[in-house]
Amino acid sequence: MNKNTFGSVFKVTTFGESHGRALGCVIDGCPCGLDLCIEDIEKELARRRPGKEHGSRDEKDTPEILSGIYEGKTLGTPIAIVVYNTNQESKDYDDLKNVYRPGHADYTWEAKYGFRDHRGGGRSSGRETLARVAAGAVAKKILSLHKIGITSSFDAPNSIETLREEKDSAGGVITCRITGVPAGLGEPVFDKLDARLAAAIISIGACKGIEFGAGFAAANLKGSENNDYPKAGFEFETNNSGGILGGISTGQEIIFKAAFKPTPSIGKPQKAFTKDGNIKEIEIKGRHDYCIVPRAAIVVEAMAALVLADFLLLSRLTRI
Repeated sequence: MNKNTFGSVFKVTTFGESHGRALGCVIDGCPCGLDLCIEDIEKELARRRPGKEHGSRDEKDTPEILSGIYEGKTLGTPIAIVVYNTNQESKDYDDLKNVYRPGHADYTWEAKYGFRDHRGGGRSSGRETLARVAAGAVAKKILSLHKIGITSSFDAPNSIETLREEKDSAGGVITCRITGVPAGLGEPVFDKLDARLAAAIISIGACKGIEFGAGFAAANLKGSENNDYPKAGFEFETNNSGGILGGISTGQEIIFKAAFKPTPSIGKPQKAFTKDGNIKEIEIKGRHDYCIVPRAAIVVEAMAALVLADFLLLSRLTRI
């Protein structure tokens, strides 16, 4: 299995499974001398935790920094961060060992590898995202030095209580705003800033779509309506481009929206394929989010931070 590493200069490799001993990340390419402490990681992981109202398993997610830090500063060497699983209940998945849950990666994973960890989805579980958030915390520290800020908001149409009563789930849309990005970040042609951001966000398991600026609405605009016309001081009247033109940042606020599907693990009876090709009615047990969107917003921020930190470091190589 490959493709567990993300980034060009600021590289992040994640590891671990939902019900394995631990999950974590190794960050390579972080510059030396960056102020970083365990609290920086804990703060971001705490934002990702579900809380009892969401229905998912409530892990403490206590991180340990194993390497790359000395006396509160990065050494320029690989930073290893690990979080041990302490609250997994694998028995909840005993009845699903030979079943492919609808809406999950169970079937496709086994079709590719011929073998899978059925406990909570293994590596394809949303729990893998805690490693991304831990790495994103480091990236955000780099961005803060350049006064670049990332915020998120979300729209989830159903209340958690209603979903709990109905044994169902809901998706939603996350809006991400990135301020303070200088003009000139991004690589033309195959490594555009918006292309890399799109790949990063779509790599989050439940994400099914992304749009920048005016997005799909731009298809119904005239050129005279869609163009962002200038004001004084290299500012613009509008931001239909979402802060990116030609794959390169304009200096405006970068804005994108990401659509997330409903959590496929629900308590309602569902039809599912078995390994022998039959159809079976199942009710998925265990602890699952009724709506993943509030937690996914933090993951969106983290992935955006990884992309921006990588491009910031790449920009040092652009000019002599």
